[in-house]
Amino acid sequence: MDVAEAKAWSASAPAGETIPVLDLGPYRAGEPGALAQLGAELRHACENVGFYFLANHGVPQDLIDRVFAEVARFHALPLADKQALKIDRHNIGYMGLGASVTRSSQVNVNTRPNLNEAFFVKRDRTPDDPAVIAGKRFKGLNQWPGNLPGFREAIVAYCNALEALALGLLPVYEVALGLPAGWFAPAFVDPQYSLRMSHYPPVAAYGENEFGSAPHTDSGFLTMLAQNKIPGLEIRTRSGNWIAAPPLDGTFVVNTGDMGHRWTNGRFLSTPHRVRNLSGVDRYAIPFFFDCNADFPMECIPTCTGPGNPPKFEPVTYTEYMGWFMSRNYDHARQNLEHDAPAGSAFAR
Repeated sequence: MDVAEAKAWSASAPAGETIPVLDLGPYRAGEPGALAQLGAELRHACENVGFYFLANHGVPQDLIDRVFAEVARFHALPLADKQALKIDRHNIGYMGLGASVTRSSQVNVNTRPNLNEAFFVKRDRTPDDPAVIAGKRFKGLNQWPGNLPGFREAIVAYCNALEALALGLLPVYEVALGLPAGWFAPAFVDPQYSLRMSHYPPVAAYGENEFGSAPHTDSGFLTMLAQNKIPGLEIRTRSGNWIAAPPLDGTFVVNTGDMGHRWTNGRFLSTPHRVRNLSGVDRYAIPFFFDCNADFPMECIPTCTGPGNPPKFEPVTYTEYMGWFMSRNYDHARQNLEHDAPAGSAFAR
């Protein structure tokens, strides 16, 4: 399905019951008026759906394909090799099958473990990095498998490409929110990001209240998910319907997370979604979670408040919010809940 066909598909469904398709091509080419048009389309998508497809994004398809292949190679390793890279307090490393329960969901009481396993990396830092030396939370050293030549190089190249893409979207978000050019720049000096490399084993039929990834909202500013040919992602529309996100070739699915929702005073939706792998084959996913600087205080964006619309959320940093989010949802971090969350904070969405 090409961009024109995808846009026609999107336009054919009732408003709010499909995922809009945004074409980055004219903006990247510098066409007159493209930024204003794209900003308007992004604003509509984020205020009404919370998700959009991003086409003509410029990330080479051969790099995306290579990363999917590397992720499959990683998850084919013996379990003992993966467990040797056990996830740590920085949320870096391997999290085993069924090691998370999505307790932070506000649309479903999730009580059963998620039927996926995942490997997490963040910015690839060196031992002499000041943040590493200081032991700053979520800025630790990545854990790399020692028996997968080429794996690290491919993953780092992919993270670099997606960081550049996300930074390139900031002017579009500024237009969408009526902000002056460059408004986001101070917040995104040394931005925080995380790549999750997930494996969803095939399941013939899920049990009651059981999912590959249970209904949830993401924690961050935005998420970018490269498409593969195995479906499984479903999003919950504002009417309460669950709709499948079709795997549109060559696109990313992009969505706002909880921190983006808070920062925009609820204006941009953090939309619940879930994953069920009923394809009969293994499914791999590589969501890239992109955020501002880990210590930047996200307080209500000026264009998202006004008379009769006061700020709804207390200012929060990535480090504070992620500490709470991990402790709610990941078994390895639950014991740190009181330590990680600021006193008195509820982080209600």
